[in-house]
Amino acid sequence: MRSIPFLAALAIPAMLAMPAAQAAQSTYPDKPIRLIIGSAPGSGPDIISRLVADRLYQTWNQRIVVDSRPGAAGAISAELALQANPDGYTWMMLTSQLLVASEVLPNLKFKLGKDFQSISLIGTVPFVLLVNPALPAKSLKELIDLAKKSPGKLRYGSAGTGASEHLSGVLFTRMTGTDMLHVPYKGVAQSIADAIANEVQLTYAVLPAAQPHIQGGRLRALGVTTPKRAPLIPDVPAIAEAVPGYAMYGWYSIVAPTGTPSAVLSKVSAEVVKAVKEPAFGERLKVLGIDIVGSTRAELDAWRRDETKRISDLVKASGAKAM
Repeated sequence: MRSIPFLAALAIPAMLAMPAAQAAQSTYPDKPIRLIIGSAPGSGPDIISRLVADRLYQTWNQRIVVDSRPGAAGAISAELALQANPDGYTWMMLTSQLLVASEVLPNLKFKLGKDFQSISLIGTVPFVLLVNPALPAKSLKELIDLAKKSPGKLRYGSAGTGASEHLSGVLFTRMTGTDMLHVPYKGVAQSIADAIANEVQLTYAVLPAAQPHIQGGRLRALGVTTPKRAPLIPDVPAIAEAVPGYAMYGWYSIVAPTGTPSAVLSKVSAEVVKAVKEPAFGERLKVLGIDIVGSTRAELDAWRRDETKRISDLVKASGAKAM
């Protein structure tokens, strides 16, 4: 049997480590933090990141620098984040766009599920099914009937092969038994422009991008992709009202490179959740069409697992190749 002094000696390093970990958590953050995003300045992720950064500065009196690294649907931002020391001072915004890209792009240097740990799911946002006003379909049912009468004749645009907007269309045609021609573009702005010009009859766009064109009458909104209606456009039905079970989301979350101390992740998560659930702060997000979530780390873990499986299945069904 081991002697008591020997066992006590083994316990000393662990006892010393506990106060060190607690001290690190209590002093964190003691320098600026970098939040890397995979979208351009002025985009939804950029706006949300800056709102979160400003709010957390009020709590910690430390700057959170939003580092915009657009390209490859967010893959560049992930590769950059993984080069950083996992000490809690580098975060990344993980979006639905990047998750989709990780299922489509070949030869990536990272695996989202393995290389990034969850902090919090900030919120979700719907895509909107938009049609040219000249299209003789003023409801989802009329669109489905029209598509069934003319298989392969209707064209829908998207931000690119394998993009979330494309998968929204894949899911719609699968669940309605219709056949529409997919027309990929190099971004949602081009897809919207061609829908207005009637080069394609319909398109899908995230709500903030779609709303000005709905309000201006340039495009008609037939449905939103989330299971419930969007508060910003309450008169537009959820696609699920006509196609039960239909659901696609745009979403925004914060993660950090694997290896970041758990105590730090928990502290950041608690503060992010507290911030986004404050009424005044939440109103600023709702103006962007975002449905506030403010999840725990475990809830974001579960969300990522479910969405990864669902999107992987859709990508396979779409036959999407590298964008």
